[in-house]
Amino acid sequence: MENFIVSARKYRPATFRSVVGQNHITATLQNAISRGQLAHAYLFCGPRGVGKTTCARIFAKAINCLNPNNDAEACGQCESCRSFDEGRSFNIHELDAASNNSVEDIRNLTDQVRIPPQIGRYSVYIIDEVHMLSAQAFNAFLKTLEEPPAHAIFILATTEKHKIIPTILSRCQIFDFNRIRVADGVDYMKYISDTEGVTYDDESLNLIARKADGGMRDALSMFDKAVSFCGPALRYKDVAQSLNILDYDTYFDAVDQLIAGDYGAALLMFDRVLAQGFSGQTFMAGLSSHLRDLLVARDDQTAELLDVTGSLLDRYKAQATRTDIDFLFSGIALLTELDAKIRIATNQRLLVELALMKLCGMKPVTQQVAASIPTAAPVVPPAQPVSKPAAPKPEPETAHTPIVTSPAPAARFGTPISEIMNGNTAAAPSTNEPTITPIDTAAQEKIEASRAEFLTKLATERPRIGVAYETMEVMMPASDSSTSAIIRIRVASEALRDEVLRQRTETLQLLVRIAKVTGIIELEVIVDDTIKASKPIKVEDKLRHLVEQNPELTTLRKTLELELE
Repeated sequence: MENFIVSARKYRPATFRSVVGQNHITATLQNAISRGQLAHAYLFCGPRGVGKTTCARIFAKAINCLNPNNDAEACGQCESCRSFDEGRSFNIHELDAASNNSVEDIRNLTDQVRIPPQIGRYSVYIIDEVHMLSAQAFNAFLKTLEEPPAHAIFILATTEKHKIIPTILSRCQIFDFNRIRVADGVDYMKYISDTEGVTYDDESLNLIARKADGGMRDALSMFDKAVSFCGPALRYKDVAQSLNILDYDTYFDAVDQLIAGDYGAALLMFDRVLAQGFSGQTFMAGLSSHLRDLLVARDDQTAELLDVTGSLLDRYKAQATRTDIDFLFSGIALLTELDAKIRIATNQRLLVELALMKLCGMKPVTQQVAASIPTAAPVVPPAQPVSKPAAPKPEPETAHTPIVTSPAPAARFGTPISEIMNGNTAAAPSTNEPTITPIDTAAQEKIEASRAEFLTKLATERPRIGVAYETMEVMMPASDSSTSAIIRIRVASEALRDEVLRQRTETLQLLVRIAKVTGIIELEVIVDDTIKASKPIKVEDKLRHLVEQNPELTTLRKTLELELE
């Protein structure tokens, strides 16, 4: 059986023009060779698998070529080129600093530098992973690196430039290698596929290139693995399975379900993702990246930031046109916020499921208002007042949650009167078409008239809440046909605001019963530092109140020997 050579070795570039994605590097080196302006030391730095050692070998071969062409490329025919290709050249020396990092290794190297080349003009020393040298080895190398013999050229390669001491950096010409762009990686894999007779689709090659994260060597390793799994025909479903990554269809389908508000389908889809062995964090990170890609795909100017090619780019643009921009911004913000929480969450699945349900509810504002108005009534944008209906009788109250913007630092919550009276604030889904009840035109007078009775009741049942409602202001809408009034209160602290909001339903129930108003009431709570905070309720007072409600607590406390803390 014929010996198999991996693609990363078989198709390793042998000339400057065949190097992938590093034109700024190869052009500079070719110009230096053509003009005879060779430095004595170079530092090639960048991520793994982007061509640092490859460029060093091509450069070493080119400067020793006896008959270079006009582009400073090696001829490949002279004795120097043939000896290099056959691995018997004595002009090019490679040293792995990861395993040869001692002072003694560097001393051997400096002794070897004195020997002139037998064929060609330069002895080239390629030191890979140079950041692995010890501090003593760096110091021993300084003098030789600064003033080497005329025939010696050093090429240092590293993935971690920040670990190299400044005195070494100052003696080298530094070349920073870029990550390989997805488009460049896809093009090179297309060339290899065509040469090897492998058929492919754009999605599968894009999937490999993005998974490689800018490394050409990693991309070719995954390409070989995918060919071993799929055979001579690459299809992205099979490629995704072989590489154990989520395919593009998963995220395209997820976004379609989210913008349709189909949280059931979204939860089932996430269950299938978990069944494939992926974590919730991986899925959320991929979904966040997909929403970002849709955002940049909306505009032709920013579409070039989308690192995909071919038919996949068309799919992104098509879905971006169907997706509301507010949904994208809100979705990215939500997923980014949850990304920090999911790492410490005890139930990652529940956190992701809640995020998916929230995303399903993030419809555009105009769609939400339209959904809350009966089909027989005209749809009116929320920014404009609804025209007064012809019939003077108000529609019966039904479950409805208004669209409310919450200005910081205030917290505002809207609740329909019918929900307050029924104690239903869970916003459960209903199959009935909802109707909007206009606010009672006399609501302000009714609330003001019942203020004293309302505050007296609160002071008896909820003393701290009652203090907060002493600042109550009633703000009526500009139009009689508008749907809500605002109860604005001011509190002294964030803690008191949270306590008010926790008990808002019961408090508004009491207000509705006493004032006998209809329509929708919105509660706006503002933290005001100028208000003097009420004295905190002592534990003893709380216990006394509980014992008055249930005297058996005293017996229970004595039996269990419970102490106040």
